[in-house]
Amino acid sequence: MVELAQSLASIKLPDLSGKAVLITGASTGIGAALARAFAAQGAKVGVHYNASREPAEKLAGEIRAAGGTVHLIQGDVSREGETERVVEETAKTFGHLDGLINNAGGMLGRKPTSEYTDAHYAAVMDLNARSVLAATRAAHPWLKKQGGFIINTTSIAARNGGGNGAILYAASKGFVSTITRGHAKDSSPTGSASTRWRRALSRHPSTSVIPMTSRWSCSANRSRWASSAHRRIASGPISSSPRRRCRVTSPARLSRSMADS
Repeated sequence: MVELAQSLASIKLPDLSGKAVLITGASTGIGAALARAFAAQGAKVGVHYNASREPAEKLAGEIRAAGGTVHLIQGDVSREGETERVVEETAKTFGHLDGLINNAGGMLGRKPTSEYTDAHYAAVMDLNARSVLAATRAAHPWLKKQGGFIINTTSIAARNGGGNGAILYAASKGFVSTITRGHAKDSSPTGSASTRWRRALSRHPSTSVIPMTSRWSCSANRSRWASSAHRRIASGPISSSPRRRCRVTSPARLSRSMADS
């Protein structure tokens, strides 16, 4: 993940400079890599963590040492009210919020279906599914002010059903994938935009993006990306245009498109 962030640091997107982005579950893994990458572009980063305080503080120190702006915030997003507090505190600290990345999540142990309990079901769904809905709802008023974006981290398990005790986790990520499509429609001024960008940041997780503008709409060739995107992660970000498939493009083209939207 550190190598990924370093490779992305060579890509310059001027439009991200000064933007405020909250990343849940940002202390390690994909979240930490995203925090480094956004900070390298000059964005102000809200680094959320729950139990992993030490790596979160280390990450925040790293960003500050590089001249970046970071707000460190703790919270258990699986608990009612905590997700909303994390969003509101971050937005008020920066004075605005331009992006939300719903990355917090986890399997919470592998269990066969016969051993599921109501408590385990609630824990998995609250962490992986309800937190996404709660954060999106809380961030929406802030994001609409300046036309921000939401990125939801999902998983290949959402498509193949998981396995080996991960079926419930797969179902929770299926919720994330489906609600992303619905929110993309809701966020379009015309009510017709359906945007879903997938990038394999590791062999399993992927991301879905909800832009707050109808310009960023496309029909993604997801099956083709699923097998090849991880080999192209350093080749450039993804751009899109109406009535055409999403494609990998140059940083300059993406930057120009963002400036025009």
